[in-house]
Amino acid sequence: MTAADDARFWDKIAPRYAASKIADPDGYVRTLERTSSFLKPDQHVLELGCGTGTTALRLAGAVGSYLGTDISEQMIGIARQKLGDDPVLNLSFRPAVAAQLVADDERYDVVLAFNYLHLVGDLGATLRTIHGLLRPRGLFISKTPCLEQMHPLIRRLVLPAMRMVGKAPRVGIFGDAALTQQIADAGFDILAHESHATRGTETRPFIVARQRDKA
Repeated sequence: MTAADDARFWDKIAPRYAASKIADPDGYVRTLERTSSFLKPDQHVLELGCGTGTTALRLAGAVGSYLGTDISEQMIGIARQKLGDDPVLNLSFRPAVAAQLVADDERYDVVLAFNYLHLVGDLGATLRTIHGLLRPRGLFISKTPCLEQMHPLIRRLVLPAMRMVGKAPRVGIFGDAALTQQIADAGFDILAHESHATRGTETRPFIVARQRDKA
C-alpha cells in the first residue's frame, strides 16, 4: 500500500471512525492526564495523525497554539466541524503528514503522535522528520500499539488478509523494545516509558522523549 492508498482508506472509514467509541477509555484518560502534565501555556504543539480531533480538542486549551494534522482530508473535515461546534481559538486542523510539514518555517515545542507510528511507511525516517520539526530540546510524546506482541495468527494471517481486501490500513509490526530503540536512534533521550493499555494483554507504550543535545 502507498500513502495515497492509506489516505483513501482513512477517508472511506472517517464517518464510522468518528462515530466509534474509545476502545480503552481508562487508558485514554491516563494518556491525556500524563500528556497534560508535560504541556505548558506558552508551547506550540503539533499533533500527527489527529484523526477527527478528539484529543486535540481536549488538550489545546492548555497550550499557546495547537495544530492537528492527519493524512485523511475527511478526518480533518470532521475535526473542523467539531471545532466549529466547540471553538478553541488557538486550535487549527490541516491535512498533512510529517514530511509535508518540514518545508514550513514553523517548529514546535512538542510533537504528539498517538496511535500513529505503527501506520507510517518508514518508521525511522518518520522519527527523524519529527526530530527536525522540533525546536531545540523539544518533546516528542507518543503512544503506539506494538503489534509484534499480538497473537501470531492475527499478526500473520488476519491483518494481511484484511489489508488485501481493503479492510485494514498498512501497519508496521514491531515490539516495544524495537520502538524505544528507534526513537533513541533518531536523536532522542527517553524521559518516560509507561504502559497505558488497561484492557487485555495489549502492549501500547506511552513514551516521552526529548530532542538530544547536539554533541
